[in-house]
Order: sequence, then structure tokens, then C-alpha cells
Amino acid sequence: MRGGMPRIYVIHENDAWVEPLRAAFEELRLPFEEWFLGAGRLDLTEPPPAGVFYNRMSASSHTRGHRYAPEHTAAVLAWLERHGRRVANGSRALQLEVSKVAQYAALEAHGIRTPRTVAAVGRDAIVEVGRTFDPPFITKHNRAGKGLGVRLFHDAAALERYVGSDDFEQSVDGITLIQEYIEASEPYITRVEFVGGEFLYAVRVDTSQGFELCPADACRVDDAFCPAGESPPSLFTIVDGFRHELVGAYERFLAANGIHVAGVEFITDRNGVAYTYDVNTNTNYNSQAEADAAVELRGMNAVAAYLGRELERVEQAARDGSPTRRDSARHVAIEA
Repeated sequence: MRGGMPRIYVIHENDAWVEPLRAAFEELRLPFEEWFLGAGRLDLTEPPPAGVFYNRMSASSHTRGHRYAPEHTAAVLAWLERHGRRVANGSRALQLEVSKVAQYAALEAHGIRTPRTVAAVGRDAIVEVGRTFDPPFITKHNRAGKGLGVRLFHDAAALERYVGSDDFEQSVDGITLIQEYIEASEPYITRVEFVGGEFLYAVRVDTSQGFELCPADACRVDDAFCPAGESPPSLFTIVDGFRHELVGAYERFLAANGIHVAGVEFITDRNGVAYTYDVNTNTNYNSQAEADAAVELRGMNAVAAYLGRELERVEQAARDGSPTRRDSARHVAIEA
């Protein structure tokens, strides 16, 4: 920490996804520092520096060669929280980021409908579970991101052939999900963005361009369909005046689970029933969609502004003689 002054610390493992946030910090003239947790060390005998810590660890980190980055981040977050530091998207948020099973359990606990899902470990168990589903159904990885492991099956025999083949792709945590296929009333899903736990805007994501896989993860089947990528602008449209009963339910769910920044995705079936299938605590924003909609506050700028307000609170607490002040001048290295 430079000069012993509190600042914003961004915890991540993907430089590309942080670039827009860096620009937002610079625009708002906010002091920040990055902790790249692809590798490094953590000295538990030292206190953390004072500031606000924003966790942007991704469930797909292992696809970029950072297999243990989430585990490393969990250790760092435990350390920060033990010292009472202000953390945006803390330990509970990370737990939900890296486990769809945990996501669905938490969503259902708040009365939010999710697709029927069964978790299976081992090839035999996956095949056995598949036989209990009415076709079509899908598989996906429990620790996912980028649509990892998403495949559509029209019968249990097709699943058995796949699982028994060399093409079978194991989840990094060993847990494969078998899930009902939700047939959408229209070829799109909706992603609802929240910053500071409050609704920002909703994005309609077009899934009509050749999505043979489940629409639940279709907008992230590969980097071409990632909201942060250079996708055709027509795929992502910010919904003007979006209203939905799920917004309030999502805000309560996020608050109960200590999630401050997130994108939550749902799909509506032909009967008008909405199913929530993904919570992204490492959310990205599509700049072209924001430009087309002329939104009042861009996503990353909203995140930066929120973190700036949190930093002001930390600084005010230090001026008021809060216990956090005694550690504010000490620096702990988190090495890449």
C-alpha cells in the first residue's frame, strides 16, 4: 500500500476482464491496486492493509491456467474478513460463484425457481441419473463459467455413449449436473445486473444464432458469446424500463448471501414460468449494448462508484478512530 492510505483492492486472475474497471477508476480518480491471485503467498501473521477489497475471482479460472486461484482467494478472503476489512463479494459470494449446486440451494431457499437439477459424481452415476430425466435434458459442470460441460441430450442412450467416450469432459471439481431442458417461449434469456445490491439494468441476450445447447448457458458457450467479448451488438440489448417480480427477490437473495455485485440470469418457458439458472458474481458488461441504450451509468462505472463510496466510509471510520485504523499503515504483499 502506497503512502499508508486506504485504497480499493481488486482481487482477480484475468487482466482482460479488469481493463474496463481500471478505466472507470481512472475516470473517477479513485486509488486502487490489483491483487492477481493466479499464484502467490499469504502471511497470516500480518494484518491486511486498510481499504475496500473487491473480489472478482472467476469459476472458469482453471481454463486460463489458474487451477487453484479460487482456493487461494478463499484463503485471502478468510484472512480479510477475520481482520474486519470491508469486502465486496466476500467468502459466501465466492462459494456460490464456484458451485452451481450451492447457487441453486440458496436461490430455492429464497423461493426462486431453478430448473430440476441432479448432481452426480462418477460416470456410472451420471448415466443412472440421466435415465431418470424426460428428454431432452442437458449436462453442465458444477464449477463452470463459459458454458463448460453444457451438452444437450435427446435420450439417455446418447448420454451413456458420451460418458463412455474419450470426448467426456469432467468437471474440474468432479461434479456433473444433469438438468431439465427449459424450452424458451422466445429465443432469448435475461440477465439482471446489480451493483451495491441494487438493480442496475437488465440485458436481453439473443440465443437464436445456432444455439443447440441449453439456453441456460448458451450466451457463454464460448468467448464469442461472453458479454465482455466482441460479439455482434444485436446479441445484447438493454431492456428499457425493465420490470419483473424477480428483481425484488434477487435483491433479497443477494443481500442475504453477502453479494454486492452480480449478474443473475433467467429464462422463461412457453408457459410463462421463469427459471433462474446462473448467478455471476464476476460480472462483465457489454459496452456496445450500453452505448446503444445510452444508459445513464455504465456497468463498470457503477461498480467503481460503489467501491468509491465504500472507500469513503472506510476513510471516515479511520478518521473517527475506528479499530481498523491501527492496521491502516501496514502493507502485506500478495505476490503474483
